[in-house]
Amino acid sequence: MTYLSPLGYLLGIEGAALLRGFREGSADRAFVEARIAEIRTLLDTPTLAQAEGVTAHAGTISAADVYQDWAPHYDAPGNQMIDIEQPVVRRLLDGLPAGTALDAACGTGRHTAYLQELGHHVIGVDASPDMLTQARKRLPGVEFHEADLHRLPLPDNAVDTVVCALALTHVPDLAPVLAEFARVLRPGGNLVISDAHLLVSYLRPTLARRPGLDGRPSLLTEYHRPLSAYLAEALPLGFQVRHCEELRRPRPSPDPDTAPDPLPTHMSWDLLRWYPEASAAAMDDSPIVVIWHFQLDGTREG
Repeated sequence: MTYLSPLGYLLGIEGAALLRGFREGSADRAFVEARIAEIRTLLDTPTLAQAEGVTAHAGTISAADVYQDWAPHYDAPGNQMIDIEQPVVRRLLDGLPAGTALDAACGTGRHTAYLQELGHHVIGVDASPDMLTQARKRLPGVEFHEADLHRLPLPDNAVDTVVCALALTHVPDLAPVLAEFARVLRPGGNLVISDAHLLVSYLRPTLARRPGLDGRPSLLTEYHRPLSAYLAEALPLGFQVRHCEELRRPRPSPDPDTAPDPLPTHMSWDLLRWYPEASAAAMDDSPIVVIWHFQLDGTREG
């Protein structure tokens, strides 16, 4: 279980801002004293001191439950992860020859549609029936399957390209999934992966969601990995690295009028807007997404 405290989170952000400032050489005396003053203010703010946190339990809500809620508005403007990830994935796809493509964990079909525009014959696979409903509405002529990533409904050597976008964070073990990608890819085929960066899980921890079946607040179990974890599983399968890029959170223009009123006393990322200097120092220009382009060894036997 995890106790999510709004005061604890803000204190953590102040500490992260200080540590990053020390590491990068940007923490002058004025910056350090401002952080200490804000910490004192936080500790002396009655609404925060008296605010009860939430004890949330991991494993009491599934990714399917979460995507059921997300499906109708997943592609709506303002999804920062997609806004950052999508242009880079599309740039990589632009450089690949058209063929048969698998959009693994296709969701609502945003990359499926782009692959189709590039001239690929596309197959989409996702474990969420609600996300697939949206994909089928968008692309009625595409072949979609409801299936897990570690049991793809495709024969060996079936596709030239696999795309897997922002989904592996829900997979407890990379090995069987990457093995499935290698199985369905033809020799010389390409694999493009995007995933949430490890660092984002520290700076923007998973928030509690509606109660699960047991009536308790729930935490969606997620798996965030160092870059070495992808290499450890991909290289023995015959994948070769063609590109790796850590996409960073953009530095927003300061807006003094964005702070909510009153100060939230529940665990929410809106808390960050109350202390913009510390939040920016801790989070801005930090990695949020990792992009991989692997190519399967062309001499591999099928």
